[in-house]
Amino acid sequence: MNATLGSGPEPTPPPVHSEPAAPAHVPVRQRLAELRGAAVAPHPLDARALAALAANPGCERRTLLDGAGVNKAVLAQALGSPAAFGQSQFAFMRGNAFEARVKSDGGMELLRLLGVEDPSGALTPDVSAAGPEGRTARTALALREATAAKAWTLLDHPMLALEVAGTPAYLEPDAVVVHPDGHWTAVEIKSFPMLDGSADAAKVGAAARQAAVYVLALERVAAKVAGAEVGHRVLLVCPKDFSNLPTGAVLDVRKQLSVTRRQLTRMRRIEDLAAALPEGTTFDPSSCSAEELAAAVETVDAAYAPECLAACELAFHCRERARGAGAVEALGRSVRGELGGLTTVEAVLDAAEGLSGDPTDPTVAALRRAATLRAEALGAAAGAGA
Repeated sequence: MNATLGSGPEPTPPPVHSEPAAPAHVPVRQRLAELRGAAVAPHPLDARALAALAANPGCERRTLLDGAGVNKAVLAQALGSPAAFGQSQFAFMRGNAFEARVKSDGGMELLRLLGVEDPSGALTPDVSAAGPEGRTARTALALREATAAKAWTLLDHPMLALEVAGTPAYLEPDAVVVHPDGHWTAVEIKSFPMLDGSADAAKVGAAARQAAVYVLALERVAAKVAGAEVGHRVLLVCPKDFSNLPTGAVLDVRKQLSVTRRQLTRMRRIEDLAAALPEGTTFDPSSCSAEELAAAVETVDAAYAPECLAACELAFHCRERARGAGAVEALGRSVRGELGGLTTVEAVLDAAEGLSGDPTDPTVAALRRAATLRAEALGAAAGAGA
């Protein structure tokens, strides 16, 4: 009996558990590589895409594809539903030229917009390094040193890391300025004009959401730096009127920051989404046909809304599928919320015509009342025309 207790299974569980625990992340990385294609480099997840992802956290399709590094533009092209949006080459060149103008002479114009009296004395550390991990570490070191130096410091295109659904996303803000008091300010440079002190509200809102992602990533670094504080007010720099002269506006991104933080916590982890896929699923256009790609995409649930058309490369494909299924989501999130348990257009029409649905349901009752009023209005109009 003693021999059984001494050599039995009691002492062996620790080694059994330790063996799979060490390479726990290896299968996940391998699976994500298989999803995008073994020979395909991962497509980077930038702040603009991350802001769009955070705005629609219920879309597991985009969460998985972005987390796996799948190039959704290439995938949409292979599916026959290419994205019809994107920045033109002219706009891209104009944006680069304006950013170079803002950062010329060591960023003196940019620092003046922040109220620096002597921009020539500001520090401009080099944050270049090999690979995103190296640049992220170099940026963290530069921020720590700048905070300790208590001097104005301009970091040009630093690299920040933020965990999204269990995988790291590397973000590159246009600039980050460290104040002498340890305050960090994110800077967003855009090429759309600011006319008479105001700019297009939709574009400013998109810039604010993008800047909120940078602030969130900066907070992760500041938490490990003594005396550092990340401001919720970011500097938006745009061309003044119709010139190439920079002008600035301060944006309060507390609302966007709160929404982004909450939405990111709601997203399912990448490894859970990947584990639920059928064996052999891949989104590599070079290794399967359009039909196989469409089948693979359909294995992951999407949360389509008309707003996706301005933010996701797969929006046209998802819209086509939503319309084909008669899903009410194609009509908008507000409509979907008003219809409750009625999830298809056919179900809505049947409920309105009295062919189905619980008459005590307020949604069904409202639909039938609306149908009655419509019939009365059409009947009155027909009588008046006769």
